[in-house]
Amino acid sequence: MSKREAISRYHLIINKLKRYPATFEEIEAHLYLESEIQGWNFSISKRTFQRDRRDIEMIYSIEIKLNPYTKKYFIVDNVLPEVSERMLEAFDTFNALNIADRLSQNIHFEDRRPQGTEHLYGLLHAMNNTLEISFVYQKYWEDGTTQRVLKPYALKEFKNRWYLLGEDKKDSAMKTFALDRISEFQVSKSTFERNEAFSVKNYFRNCFGIITPAVDNPVNVILSFTVLQGKYIKSLPIHHSQELLVDNETEVRIKLYLNITHDFEMEVFSYGAAVKIIEPQSLINERNHQFEEVLNLQAL
Repeated sequence: MSKREAISRYHLIINKLKRYPATFEEIEAHLYLESEIQGWNFSISKRTFQRDRRDIEMIYSIEIKLNPYTKKYFIVDNVLPEVSERMLEAFDTFNALNIADRLSQNIHFEDRRPQGTEHLYGLLHAMNNTLEISFVYQKYWEDGTTQRVLKPYALKEFKNRWYLLGEDKKDSAMKTFALDRISEFQVSKSTFERNEAFSVKNYFRNCFGIITPAVDNPVNVILSFTVLQGKYIKSLPIHHSQELLVDNETEVRIKLYLNITHDFEMEVFSYGAAVKIIEPQSLINERNHQFEEVLNLQAL
């Protein structure tokens, strides 16, 4: 059996048990049906299934146990780790596209530039072994490049781009770098002592994206959306602090608690007439200023 068949089978078992617990016979029947659909042989014995359970726990950190009373298998703590969810999502997409390759004319991919993902493996290796890294970096708003030596701490995804967070050895400041602006990347043999008190989640807790202000000063932001736009906002929250205040036939009003940074302003302003800023006044003023600049440009 190929590795792809085995990994596909792991995903089928996980997705089956994510929905509800199942007996081995129910899992076996599900795998037989998927074998017919996908054209692969996912049939397994109980012995192979026990091995699959161990592999799934090792690869995805997902533990599958048997309820001795119902004789049904279930996922322990059905809220899967975020990394595991993304791995499952990525493989499901890959698998579906491979099955539908003869329908490729019906699948339209977004045109995107390379995202620097070729550096991910080296960065993960450096972070796991606390190794310093070096690279050449070019900012979007500057023509020149700079040589950087960094103590890598974390990776963050934002709007289909990957960013590296680390301590710049030049000034010991924590900084964020876009992977698609990195070149001549190298992992050094020099190790560093990681600040174990540092938490990437806490670092970005009060931020919308990847911009962090010099001083953490979160404020309440209240936004009123049209009913149609509000449906999207409810299904995909702007920020983890999002709280629904009003949801009726005329508006969807939410409250956020975060730092007002440039990337957050651009996000809010991108909704145009579909959003009304209730507070704070500083955000209202900035939006008015943006409108004035647009009108001035149109008048030229």
